[in-house]
Amino acid sequence: MKELEQLDKVVDVLDDELNQVDDLNVLQQKKASYLGKKGIIAQVMANMKDLTIEARKELGMRSNKIKQILEERFEQKKQAIENAIIDQRLKNESLDVTLPGVQFPTGGIHPLNQTIMDLEDLYIGMGYKVAEGPEIETDEYCFEKLNLPKGHPARDMQDTFYINPELLLRSQTSPVQVRTMLEEQGKPIKIVCPGKVYRRDADDATHSHQFMQFEGLVLGKDISLADLKGALLEMARKMFDKDREIRLRPSFFPFTEPSVEVDVSCGMCGGKGCNTCKQSGWIEILGAGMVNDNVLRMCGYNPEEIQGFAFGIGIERITMLKYRIDDIRNFYTNDVRFLNQFKEVK
Repeated sequence: MKELEQLDKVVDVLDDELNQVDDLNVLQQKKASYLGKKGIIAQVMANMKDLTIEARKELGMRSNKIKQILEERFEQKKQAIENAIIDQRLKNESLDVTLPGVQFPTGGIHPLNQTIMDLEDLYIGMGYKVAEGPEIETDEYCFEKLNLPKGHPARDMQDTFYINPELLLRSQTSPVQVRTMLEEQGKPIKIVCPGKVYRRDADDATHSHQFMQFEGLVLGKDISLADLKGALLEMARKMFDKDREIRLRPSFFPFTEPSVEVDVSCGMCGGKGCNTCKQSGWIEILGAGMVNDNVLRMCGYNPEEIQGFAFGIGIERITMLKYRIDDIRNFYTNDVRFLNQFKEVK
């Protein structure tokens, strides 16, 4: 029967043709030409209607076996081509493990955060705890309990961002001190309070509508200005150098009495006088003082038994002095050229 002879020759012919194929698309086309609806096997089987029942049965069995063999041949060839492709790709993409690794750029600690970390390390080592509070504050905590009654100039709308008559963006981190005092109810306190504050200032080289403060509060028995000076002298020598000195000048703040402005000796001239310190030998760095008796009373403390001091440091000011930065806006522009200078700063 000629149909059987044709089927027997198909496998040998296919083997010869597959030896010439090395492309998956060509292989797919070849498979269709043999096993497709119009392929060689289908053409042979189209004559089954003219055969006897016995011949049909034999041809059907033989065609199924041939199809199975062809499927195996095509699958084997497909695997061989895919393996060859992978081998070639691995050869082309081989790695030299002796080459040095790729150096990816890394970031660094922002100078403002570095200053806060340095100050926290210092004061935690002196027994202080770090306290935090909300940036949206109440008028009571931000002003009234700090001895700033209604109508005080510091409460002017030009200075403070008010949300409504009772809520505002805090203009200082002092409300954290108030919250701590109210929670402790007469107990000794030794805390520092870092955080962002907001004021209605025009942005320029030395002012910003948003900046950072680092305040401290110590309450206990027999606390004096000498204790305050000692805490601030340690700060000055930690942030600048071990030979720095500080001086306290009389000033006024509603929440402290007596109040002082604190200067540090100029590092450019060693206190002799230069353009940086305006020939005075000193540079103002912060305000401080003994906690006002009215503030103590409003926060649940008896001034006859408990005294304390408070201080407030401008993080940007300290950082600008330490690293000799002349424009506060550099801290907030995200200029990588500026920030890269502080990668190795410790």
